[in-house]
Amino acid sequence: MLQVKDIPNAEILQKFADHYPQADIESVMAFLTLLRVGSDLSQALNLYLAQFELLQGRWWVLLLLMREDDLTSTPSVLAEKAGVSRATMTGLLDGLLREKLIKRFHGKQDRRQIQISLTALGQAKLNQVMPGYYLRVSKLMQILTEAESQQLMALLEKIHQQRHVFENQSDNA
Repeated sequence: MLQVKDIPNAEILQKFADHYPQADIESVMAFLTLLRVGSDLSQALNLYLAQFELLQGRWWVLLLLMREDDLTSTPSVLAEKAGVSRATMTGLLDGLLREKLIKRFHGKQDRRQIQISLTALGQAKLNQVMPGYYLRVSKLMQILTEAESQQLMALLEKIHQQRHVFENQSDNA
């Protein structure tokens, strides 16, 4: 994934706006700042997880399994919950299987169905990762008051609800 590092200032964006009259400089600056913060946080999370020989995708699969009452799911459900293709999920699962953090087995009622389960080693890995993760998230977010945190979540959700504008095929939207 590309990291958004060098966001343009208003002067540079004005050059783009002169060329592309659709450009609303304030909106573009806010959007690029949001992308940069997300990019920086994602990179920081990957650096933290790398200490435990994990990246976000594999870590997230372990978390998804831990959320299940029986610590078990199917590859297709995991792919859907993670927002990745089944092929991508297969790659994530293969890596976790090699490290024995998960196990793969056939379903009891339908032997054609593959089940994935979190192993004791996988749970131990999460037990190593999660305390430091929660500590870092708390330290990161403590800069905000409770009201600011709630406002941030509301604003981000509002933006999230508009994400479809990038999916719209029409430029007249």
